[in-house]
Amino acid sequence: MRGRRSRAVSLLVTSMVLTGLLIPGAFAQPEGPDPAPGPEAAAPAVVDLDEIPAEPPARPQPPASHELYGADCDTLIDGSQVRATCHNGYPETDLLRLHVECDRWWDLDSDSAAVAVGPAGRIELVGRCWKEVRSAWVTHQRP
Repeated sequence: MRGRRSRAVSLLVTSMVLTGLLIPGAFAQPEGPDPAPGPEAAAPAVVDLDEIPAEPPARPQPPASHELYGADCDTLIDGSQVRATCHNGYPETDLLRLHVECDRWWDLDSDSAAVAVGPAGRIELVGRCWKEVRSAWVTHQRP
């Protein structure tokens, strides 16, 4: 039976060979006269300090389309039961749906009906599978 080299020895030998191939290229000098200067070899850029404003420009207000919206929900999966507790801390009503995806192919996934949660409202949504739950999430919709 032939002995096998260990992986560490193989990696060490490979790194030494690669280093030996790369070192001559690192010390190579181009032959011939210096290259002709191009546009990048032009005079250095000059900055006029009087053109720089004393204060940075004011930031524009963010667009109103990014308003905060949507209830905050905590989802708990316990075996085949799913419980989502949601609290709407915003001034608009939020329509919530609980979606449950079951782990078994023969177990039906479920989507709850939309439930309206008003400002400062709290609600609990419950769902289940016959066997294990793969995932569960809550979706939000404006009325």
